Amino acid sequence: MGKLADDYIVQPVMKALQVLDYVARQGHDVTLTETVQELGLPKTTVFRYLQTLSATGFLSHDQLRDRYGVGVRFRELGRIDRNLTELREVAQPEMRQLVDTFHETVNLAVLADSEVVYIDMLEPERPLKAQARVGHRHPAHSTSLGKAMVAFLPDAGGVAAPGEELPAMTHKTLTDARKFRRQVEDVRRRGYAVEIGENEDGLMCIGVPILDRAGFAVAAISLSAPERRMKRERTDAAAVALKVAAERIAMHLSA
Repeated sequence: MGKLADDYIVQPVMKALQVLDYVARQGHDVTLTETVQELGLPKTTVFRYLQTLSATGFLSHDQLRDRYGVGVRFRELGRIDRNLTELREVAQPEMRQLVDTFHETVNLAVLADSEVVYIDMLEPERPLKAQARVGHRHPAHSTSLGKAMVAFLPDAGGVAAPGEELPAMTHKTLTDARKFRRQVEDVRRRGYAVEIGENEDGLMCIGVPILDRAGFAVAAISLSAPERRMKRERTDAAAVALKVAAERIAMHLSA
């Protein structure tokens, strides 16, 4: 690792991750003494890291045996990573077909709290100059992806409490929580969401939920394009194609 990179390393975090990595790799619960001997760190330091990691759920602590193992939070993150990897792999052929058909950007996202997280994005040869990139988070209420997912979750997904003022991304963003909830009802009936300039000026997005067997949204897929290119006919055709793609993705995920 170069000197410049070393300047940005937070040593306590690095050591805590070394402790986590050691415990996770053993395949069985370990003691404080074993961890100290393996890592060569001070006993008090290792004890604090073990206790902190246990308190946050990344490790578990069996107090009767005084041993440490992999925690629920650590396993949960591993499961989330596997699920997202599978989702991307299943969705990519459908996303590629949409790009080839409409020559516009296609996005894949999941909901995290009240935000959408972009986990994949395929662009045509004429890439869209948009702010969104893989890993970015945007408010659910200002995106077609978010609206599509919230519409198929209980109680608007906890995104908009009655009377709440939602943050504006542009001057077109719907910020009234009551109006947002009414819009979500329309999305549920229609099966897709349309957002015009609410998240980025001049940009239009059509979003469709990817549903699990119970009918709840686990992700969403969308097509993004400059508003000027999305006439009514093209918008309708894209919505139909996105719904077909989402159904195929859902079918493969539940197989």
